[in-house]
Amino acid sequence: MTGKAKPKKHTAKELAAKLDAATTNRGGGKAGVADRTGQEKGGHAKYECPHCKTTAPDIKTMQIHHDARHPKIPFEEDKLVNRHASSAADSSKSRPGVRGSLKK
Repeated sequence: MTGKAKPKKHTAKELAAKLDAATTNRGGGKAGVADRTGQEKGGHAKYECPHCKTTAPDIKTMQIHHDARHPKIPFEEDKLVNRHASSAADSSKSRPGVRGSLKK
C-alpha cells in the first residue's frame, strides 16, 4: 500500500517530453525573432507588408494580416515585397533550425 506523501517516479515518456521541450527551438527569444524576420538565414518570413512592414511566410497569411490590419485599403498581391527574391540567402549559413541546442 502506498502512502499519500510518497513521491512518484517520473515515466520515460515524461522525461523524453522534458528533454524534447528543453532542446527544441520553439521560436522564442532572439533566435526566434531573427528567424521570423529573416534577417540572417533567409528565415520563414517571405513576404513583407508594404504598409506596416510586417512579415509573413506566405500569401494567405499576408492576406489575413491585411484584412485584419488594413481593412480600408484593397489587398493587392503584386505590391507585396518578396524578401527572398530581393536578397539571396547565403548558402554557407545554416537554414532556420528545428533544434535549438545540441544538448544530449
